Amino acid sequence: MAKYIRALSTIPDWRAVRALQQKKQRQGQGLFLAQGPKVVQELLDAGWPVLSIHASAVHASRYPMELVQVHPSHDLERMGTMESANDVIAVARIPAPGPYRPLRSADTVLALDGIADPGNLGTLLRIADWFGIARVILSADCVEEFNPKCVQASMGSLFRVALRRAELPDELDRLRADGASLYLATMEGRSIFDVQVARPCVLIMGSESHGPSEAVRALGASELAVPRFGGAESLNVAAAASALCMELSRQARTA
Repeated sequence: MAKYIRALSTIPDWRAVRALQQKKQRQGQGLFLAQGPKVVQELLDAGWPVLSIHASAVHASRYPMELVQVHPSHDLERMGTMESANDVIAVARIPAPGPYRPLRSADTVLALDGIADPGNLGTLLRIADWFGIARVILSADCVEEFNPKCVQASMGSLFRVALRRAELPDELDRLRADGASLYLATMEGRSIFDVQVARPCVLIMGSESHGPSEAVRALGASELAVPRFGGAESLNVAAAASALCMELSRQARTA
């Protein structure tokens, strides 16, 4: 059985679970939803505090019996946010924000500036996790990381990546003072293939619609781009982050 931490209360009523679809309820109660067998198992494996697991009779036996509450499918559909297959829904506690941690010499940090779409944010967390980037910083105006669409899109990476929300220009200044090199993704920057990245480093990705904020641009970070060889006008933020993180990862392993 997976290791887990159980909180001291349960949520028996499907209406109370459904209320956590709303941001104000998540923030007010300090709780969020994890949905689907894979994401719920990732939550348990990560040892995050779990209040309750709501499941159909078919899935209930997979989880610690003291956490599970069995519901008919029509109640699970009302609790969950997915279009279908709301077979397993966990209620977990939002962890307290972690303290600022100084950088180590080989660290790569992903900083996200004004990401508005929860699906994009979840995908970016998954990309960071895939490439071994264990630390992600969110600007204060990024979408909430515990939005159900973000939790789902991260596919468990939310529970593995150290996430910190901060006033981004101040946080980047602090990281630079710690010795980090700042790199800003822009369409006008130098090709990532022509730059030998200095570590520790921070890769900054701007918003989907507007790119980096003026306050972040004013920091004077070195600008990087994914080189274009065809006719596409642009890449979305997740695709660009994936390409850049791949090259950062390659350089780290061949240095």
